[in-house]
Amino acid sequence: MTEAEIRGPRADATRNRDQLLAVATRMFVSADAEPSMRAIARQAGVGIATLYRHFPTRESLVDAVYRDQVVRLTTGARELLGRLPPATAMRRWMDLFGDWIATKNGMLDTLLAMIEAGEIAHARTRTELLAAITTILDAGRAAGDLRSDVTADDIAAALIGIFTVAPRPEQAAKGDRLLNLLMDGLRPPPG
Repeated sequence: MTEAEIRGPRADATRNRDQLLAVATRMFVSADAEPSMRAIARQAGVGIATLYRHFPTRESLVDAVYRDQVVRLTTGARELLGRLPPATAMRRWMDLFGDWIATKNGMLDTLLAMIEAGEIAHARTRTELLAAITTILDAGRAAGDLRSDVTADDIAAALIGIFTVAPRPEQAAKGDRLLNLLMDGLRPPPG
């Protein structure tokens, strides 16, 4: 191993990669069609060669954004529970889920092709997301904040339905109202 491999990537390289991921995520959320790699590099303030050094193909960029968002959702559940009551953590996590769904707007064609080709393990992602929901549900049940008869599958199905009829960011107010109604239904009945 070389000294550079032992040290890891340079700070500016890490910064550039993080900036590219953040910009690509924002652009995927707001795009009606897949943005060009050149547009992503330009918005990130780096040259196209820098983008391709980090992400040699569109698929590698989509994969990185997708995985980054899944990690945010799974770690987000624990982080939210660490600082908020379970019911509040669940509602905030729903917002993270909505952001994840919205990210797919500008990368849908590539993402679907990658899932079809087996390059992204959709079943594994589903398992990870259901585990994150279950973590919050279990804490909510223990605290008496959330109903005991609701499953992670119930919540996932409801969220997909809500974000299908009220996609972000176009219909954020309607989505928030529907999420708040869902939360009302997740609370245990009084007495």
